[in-house]
Amino acid sequence: MISNNNIVASFYKFSPWADYKSFRGIIQKICEKNKVLGTILLASEGINGSISGDEMSVKNVMTYVKSLDNFSDLQIKYSKAFGKTFRKMRVRLKKEIVTMGKLGVNPHELTGKLLQPDDWDKLLDDRDVIVVDTRNTYEHSIGSFIGASFANTKSFRDFPDWAEKNLSKSKNKKIAMYCTGGIRCEKASSYLLGKGYKNVYQLNGGILKYLEHKSKDHSKWRGECFVFDYRVSLEHGLEKGQYNMCHACRMPLSEEDRLSEHYVKEISCPHCHDNQTQKSMKRFKERKLQLKLKHEREALEPRQNK
Repeated sequence: MISNNNIVASFYKFSPWADYKSFRGIIQKICEKNKVLGTILLASEGINGSISGDEMSVKNVMTYVKSLDNFSDLQIKYSKAFGKTFRKMRVRLKKEIVTMGKLGVNPHELTGKLLQPDDWDKLLDDRDVIVVDTRNTYEHSIGSFIGASFANTKSFRDFPDWAEKNLSKSKNKKIAMYCTGGIRCEKASSYLLGKGYKNVYQLNGGILKYLEHKSKDHSKWRGECFVFDYRVSLEHGLEKGQYNMCHACRMPLSEEDRLSEHYVKEISCPHCHDNQTQKSMKRFKERKLQLKLKHEREALEPRQNK
């Protein structure tokens, strides 16, 4: 897809997987053999992951994942990596591939109507629709769809309580939900349908697919999309955005944030400066020093080998 460059593959699928634990070691070894980095979550409800590496290596891993039972039709979103994207490779066993903490939610059996970008835009023009951003507060703080309502949650676990307080009187209304790649709004839509909601829709492929297919001039998206890797944010066309990340609190940082007197690279930012303890500040400073020493050692190694 993108020759001679590192790429990112993001993917998920809800599908019953009784023996998922037996595949952890196999997938970890295949990823390490191909020198890809990222995180893959395995659970009895399916698979969820994001990995990065050179194109051939990433596709080797994805070919294996798609060879597994129930995952042959796995949808994969590819995008540019823009340098280092992840720090290590982890394949982890989880109770859920996206944590809601509610029993009996089965997106593989029941989910909202999937909408492609053009149909999504048409639905947003409907005055009677409730548009819900199922992401967390720090994510939608840098970008969202026009007219969206925000759950203002710190964790996806908080969504059911928010829905009970804010949507319970709207069970017959059209509710359209979206998230970064589709996994959270798919589980949220399944949860609402199980609670008796009638008209639930979701953006197929999430914001990432929308930004890939929609030009800025014909888009209802405003801002940038937060991503959970070192790219931090993406714009239309899945180009790298303008935000950096605070290594202390993980908040996305704008150019204005980085000009603040409270911003110290890899140590603090305007969002967390007042909450930092002397102990945590010391820890982050030590981490910064160790990373600097590591980079200096790596820079000297080629010369020594000569």
